[in-house]
Amino acid sequence: MFSRPAPLLSFALLLSLTTLGCSQNSPETARTPPANPSAAQPVQSDMGRFPETFESAEKGAYATADENLSSGSWHFEDALIGSSEQDHKNGQRAARLRGQGRLRMNFDAPSGVQTIRIKSAAYGNDPASTWELWGSLDQGRTFRRIGQPVRAQGPRLIVTTFQGGAAGPLRLEIRKTDGGTGRLNIDDIALEASSGGVAGGGVAPAPSAPTPPAPSLPPSTTAQAEAVVMGRDENLALGNPSGATPDVNTPTNYLLIKPQFTIGYNALRGTPTWVSWHLNRAWMGAAPRQDDFRPDPALPRQFYQVSRNSYAGSGFDKGHNCPSADRTTDLDDNSATFLMTNMIPQAGNNNQRTWSALEEWGRDQVRQGQEIYVIMGSYGKGGTGQNGKLTTIDQGRVTVPARIWKVLVLLPEGSNDLQRIAAGQARVVAVDTPNDQSVSPDWSRYRVSVDAIEAASGLDLLSKLPLAVQDRLEARVDTGPVR
Repeated sequence: MFSRPAPLLSFALLLSLTTLGCSQNSPETARTPPANPSAAQPVQSDMGRFPETFESAEKGAYATADENLSSGSWHFEDALIGSSEQDHKNGQRAARLRGQGRLRMNFDAPSGVQTIRIKSAAYGNDPASTWELWGSLDQGRTFRRIGQPVRAQGPRLIVTTFQGGAAGPLRLEIRKTDGGTGRLNIDDIALEASSGGVAGGGVAPAPSAPTPPAPSLPPSTTAQAEAVVMGRDENLALGNPSGATPDVNTPTNYLLIKPQFTIGYNALRGTPTWVSWHLNRAWMGAAPRQDDFRPDPALPRQFYQVSRNSYAGSGFDKGHNCPSADRTTDLDDNSATFLMTNMIPQAGNNNQRTWSALEEWGRDQVRQGQEIYVIMGSYGKGGTGQNGKLTTIDQGRVTVPARIWKVLVLLPEGSNDLQRIAAGQARVVAVDTPNDQSVSPDWSRYRVSVDAIEAASGLDLLSKLPLAVQDRLEARVDTGPVR
């Protein structure tokens, strides 16, 4: 370890930030002061808001320049703000870097940043890129790498989490380090304070009088919090939407109960009618994605076994119902999501953009202290993938759905969930999208009522709630914030 002045020693102690699942950092060298004088300016008191989504500005060229974004002024080197179909983004825009491009804050985030989350993907069909996150505690004069290098590959935006703490103001720089031909998309840079709030705009003053506690997770040191976070509530807590049973004589409505999720399976379509699961922080860890797509050994022998080869050459993705990233506590949990009974033929743009953004939004809510009951399914026949419109694949044994839907019931972490939902403490978000390539990446445009999904699918959702509560919740179309 090299010797540095006190500010950088403090930095080494306070910013021992690592990406989840990575080993401890090796020592890094600090860089020389930046040539751009704006990078060393004092802390700005009005820095806007995080997450930085790149939606508020336009920069269509790679030329070096400063750009005013919603969070503050950023310095772009060999980088622009992309809005093309080839830019993988959550919304209409994302940053795009080439060569050894850089994005640097020209301002300091306020003190107390605890967690940094950044989404990245390869641009278009470009080869993989490597990027690094660097940080400064001395207003951009010297930087040090935070965590390990990140490999971005494929079109799906993947969130990388850096955890740790910075007692003083923090300035960040994202560096594309491989120098290769592959271009890189960066989106949704989120900073969270140690209190669990979003960093940005300064620190709120202490209230002059005690305020009522929010309905969120109590301190993690308490036994109550441990019970809430470690608990894995029933995946079918809101009811069995189709009355599925584990009876081999009902191949179109067969019940598969697994520790990770519950399925109402239609063997004649080769896909689930619905999948139901619960998501809280107990389900989210550092287990890597397994990608071990395989037939489900729990299916009765007389049912056709869909395999990963069933989708080969079809032009459709093997689309998860319960996502891989919703089950990362251990390898077995993650591996279970790759059973083919959890898959549907899903248009690539729907899966990799619209649905991926919705899934990540849900996980973001969980990271902020929510828990979610999720039911997802599909209906109809005929979707449009990369090879055009098809009604079936695998020689007619797997049906391509026309529509894909999801219902999310969100509430603060706690117990007695059904009672709290009935008491009006939950937010219900229902989404119904076409299964085609022209679907908008903005999932919030497809919000509908639960009643509408029930009418289209013939299912009875949220059936464990009192009828009066169902009537009230299922008639609403969510209009709440999604950013």
